[in-house]
Amino acid sequence: MSDRTVFLLAHTGREAALSSAESLVQGLSRAGIGVRVLADEAPDMGYPAGVEEVATGPGAVEGCELVLVLGGDGTILRGAELAREAGVPLLGVNLGRVGFLAEAERDDLDKVVERVVDRNYEVEERMTIDVVVKKDGQVVHRDWALNDASVEKASRERMIEVVTEVDGRPVSSFGCDGVVCATPTGSTAYAFSAGGPVVWPEVEAMLLVPISAHALFARPLVTSPHSVLAVEVQPKTGHGVLWCDGRRSVELPPEARVEVRRGHVPVRLARLHRAPFSKRLVAKFALPVTGWRGGAQ
Repeated sequence: MSDRTVFLLAHTGREAALSSAESLVQGLSRAGIGVRVLADEAPDMGYPAGVEEVATGPGAVEGCELVLVLGGDGTILRGAELAREAGVPLLGVNLGRVGFLAEAERDDLDKVVERVVDRNYEVEERMTIDVVVKKDGQVVHRDWALNDASVEKASRERMIEVVTEVDGRPVSSFGCDGVVCATPTGSTAYAFSAGGPVVWPEVEAMLLVPISAHALFARPLVTSPHSVLAVEVQPKTGHGVLWCDGRRSVELPPEARVEVRRGHVPVRLARLHRAPFSKRLVAKFALPVTGWRGGAQ
């Protein structure tokens, strides 16, 4: 039995994930590294004999040195749910489109195996947010997010009326499609689509970004990482929905209050490259940089 184990999570609906997973398992196994997978997903992937299968749960990645994810950002966020509490670093191989959270592309699989075998990677911590839902002063739901927590309307036909709050003081009230509370990591996700700013990952801050607000002042806000953001659903509106990382949802009744603060537990991301974030931004969004001369004058 190997004394080194890597947890492998793949997007089972992607054809590319099947061949990529097979390549990773073979490469790691040849190096004497054990591979662990989720038992309920193993039949869809056709893993070879010798792969350890475990039940889905908080202890699924315990004892692993790394969580390897094959897929897009959605699959990586699913991996973060498994890796966060155990403090295991997460390394994403992008099989999707943008893949902002991924560290490698499908063509880099051999290099990924080599770097994992040699333990040749760095680990950085990404800020998370803790989310609490209150009703009549009582906590009715707790959650967390790596990217964002969004309060949204429940029906397409009508807006949701909200009041936004920062550090115990009201900022503005308006009707809207929703409000996104995001981390710097999430600034290039839903918050970006809603018109929020791009925030470099090493900047510690939180974002509050209204979605299609009917108001004179409904600008994106960037606050201290020590701030407490709140969104209150108004009595005259219908039910809302809280989404965390676009994966977990809970219904919000009128007069529900959603509080967002810096998370107590970060997500650890394994990094293969030390390139500046600006380079990643240009590559992922295919930004035009023609005419750049650097420091030459």
